[in-house]
Amino acid sequence: MTVESALTYFLAIFVFAVTPGPGIFALLAKGMASGARSCIPLALGMTVSDVIYLLLAFYGLAALAEHWGDAFTLLRYAGAIYLFYLGWKMWTAEVSPQTLDALPASRGAWRRDAAKSFLQGFMISASNPKVILFYIAFLPTFIDLTALDRSDMVLAVGLTLVGLMMGLMLVASCASSARRFFQSERAQKGTNRTAGSLMFAAGAFLVAKG
Repeated sequence: MTVESALTYFLAIFVFAVTPGPGIFALLAKGMASGARSCIPLALGMTVSDVIYLLLAFYGLAALAEHWGDAFTLLRYAGAIYLFYLGWKMWTAEVSPQTLDALPASRGAWRRDAAKSFLQGFMISASNPKVILFYIAFLPTFIDLTALDRSDMVLAVGLTLVGLMMGLMLVASCASSARRFFQSERAQKGTNRTAGSLMFAAGAFLVAKG
């Protein structure tokens, strides 16, 4: 992989990361509800899922998608149902003036919350048609997949990890910054409902992209 192709791919990955879709809706919702720090496991889950698709692309993702199309469809609907569930949870969540920057009460609670967020991010990305399309249709325009050696693959994985996390956490930070303007209980309730609506929108996006 040349320096020019590596830089072009990195820029494409960064732009891809901030392009609106279910993952961005989920990050906005999480960032508005709980702050940027809570979005790290969510963003990491999405990134790991993308890296898996990248590795599959090296070994024929298009053929896999052709033969396992029904499985991808089921995965997409499962992701949409999960997003609807999360949207309902956020819409109906109770708030108090002390919960704005509250962290889980214990290390174990934090780990459970992080694990759930990671799985949520992984499912969102794994079931997102935009992600699959990118690695099937657009990735070959930036990288000649037939000419990659092992070092090129390692570089591509590293660029994907850094580019995606930078883009996703930028979105999360913006959502968290906006959240600081909503300190009252009433404002928090409105924020939670907005976040829940974003989750509903993300689920609807997945269903509509069939």
